[in-house]
Amino acid sequence: MSPEEILKKRWGYDAFKPLQREAIEAALAGRDSLVVLPTGGGKSLCYQLPAVAGQGLVLVVSPLIALMDDQVAAAREAGLAADALHSNLKVGPKREVYANLNNGTTELLYVSPERLLAGDLYEAIAPRLILAAVDEAHCVSHWGHEFRPEYRKLTEALDLFPKAARMALTATATPAVRQDILERLGLRSPEILVGHPDRPNLVYRAFPRRDQIKQVLEAVRRHPGEGGIVYAQTRKDVERLAAKLKEEGVSCAPYHAGLGAEERRQAQHDFVNERLDVIVATIAFGMGIDRSNVRYVIHANTPRSVEHYQQESGRAGRDGQPAECTLLFSASDLATHRWLAKKDFTLPPERLKALEKQLRDIGRYASAPVCRHGLLAAHFSAPYPADGRAQDGCGACDVCLGETKGLPDDEALLTAKKVLSAAWRAEGRYGTGYVVNLLLGRPNDRMAANGHDKLQVFGLLKEAGEPAVRSWIDQLIVQDFLEVTEDSEYPLLRITAEGRALCQDRGSVKLGQPAPAGKAKKKPKALKAVAGDFSDADEAVFHRLRALRRALADKAGIPPYVICHDSALVEMAAARPATPEALLEIKGMGEKRVQKYGAAFLAAVAGQGDLPEAD
Repeated sequence: MSPEEILKKRWGYDAFKPLQREAIEAALAGRDSLVVLPTGGGKSLCYQLPAVAGQGLVLVVSPLIALMDDQVAAAREAGLAADALHSNLKVGPKREVYANLNNGTTELLYVSPERLLAGDLYEAIAPRLILAAVDEAHCVSHWGHEFRPEYRKLTEALDLFPKAARMALTATATPAVRQDILERLGLRSPEILVGHPDRPNLVYRAFPRRDQIKQVLEAVRRHPGEGGIVYAQTRKDVERLAAKLKEEGVSCAPYHAGLGAEERRQAQHDFVNERLDVIVATIAFGMGIDRSNVRYVIHANTPRSVEHYQQESGRAGRDGQPAECTLLFSASDLATHRWLAKKDFTLPPERLKALEKQLRDIGRYASAPVCRHGLLAAHFSAPYPADGRAQDGCGACDVCLGETKGLPDDEALLTAKKVLSAAWRAEGRYGTGYVVNLLLGRPNDRMAANGHDKLQVFGLLKEAGEPAVRSWIDQLIVQDFLEVTEDSEYPLLRITAEGRALCQDRGSVKLGQPAPAGKAKKKPKALKAVAGDFSDADEAVFHRLRALRRALADKAGIPPYVICHDSALVEMAAARPATPEALLEIKGMGEKRVQKYGAAFLAAVAGQGDLPEAD
């Protein structure tokens, strides 16, 4: 049976996504490969299909213990004999996994790095192993965003299986990280398969943070009743935002490392199983989340790097349907990341240097008045658009939608000079707030005592308003014309050598001016966008199918997305299949799913039958 035939029979798809077939062919031919595909690009199929076609065992190394059981359940839905070994496994299930390994029935085995490095699986794995896949392979690199020391030891374990092909997979990797993966995992003359990082279904927005709670609420209200993740920098921010959203009637829960294990588990369980619309979390939440219909991700604070942002925002729209990613930027967030890093005395100088570059890059992404899709593609050394043809904006970011406008070059230079002159006149002895008040013409006793209310720069940007002035200061910081120093009790704002040069017309600057708050344009509902002529009757069928899927998932003890994605339900509601054969034509169903759930879905499409009771 060809890979295409297996794809249709097991997974219900007619064609592979970009680079999937190449990765599968490399694995089946015994060749090593590096596979970089964006979230939603179908990485798991690259190693799952060889487990069906290869007549042997595929080993998957993953740090995502919270996700392994869901991945196993999804593989089993496609008819694979799949198991997982990790520290959360109880004695009975663990004994069953070993029995399956020893009698040769296991096709796909998920393990954590620590479990593989324990060294006791060799005899059970070696005779049948055809492929060792390392998921989240960026964790091997110091230059990546989720470095894990245990990943550096994996080559020792992989060397015990010299005949098995190796496959390293990740969603985000700059050229430096890709090179690190190749070297650290000992990939042997590998196929290097790098997909385009752009996610065209995502709308990217980046705005200056003015009123965090108000701006978060505005974004959440654009998606009533839909699944979303709100990321915040500190536990205190998480608690504050979650409490406010609850006050406003949003179904949400907080998630951070300071909560009890059971409280975190329950919040994650409720969100993944669609009993909760919104999770407000620190970055402690997310690596184990595979819910496919997250319709928006909001960063209430600036993340630590573009790689972090790509990974975290990428949790939106995994099903390929439209989703929104909003980032609220403040240069103070970058200062906090820098301060926290310097508190960690174990970080080597090269890691601190890499962090500094990461902070500059995310600051530029968040504040530059340039197409966000283009900026993200450029960060990962990819052209935008992917085909290289000229394009008049992406139509899917705040800049190209006209929500953020770049100042003309001459106006940007003049505005920058005004801001820099105020910082220069303040002599680097005051913080950002003082310089803002100076530019807005807001006198106070300290300013009067210094005589700064008599300076020419006093009130120079009064007409611009505080949000714009603060945004321009942040933009000048990330372009290295200003800096926030940390050599005193309070952070002080100072002009840099580059800033002084710009004041003397040596250099260039870009400044953006966001539209007034609340002007973000709402995108069409996901199901309307996928099926343009989706009627009210179709939408009613979709919601009936979604309720059925959740009831089936509750009964089976698995997340709803494991049964099928929203995209399959949308297609079902529009096509109204009446037979099992017609249901097989729905993308993402496959033979086993139709055998298992087909009668229930067909009855729901026809408006017949009751929802099954959950156990």
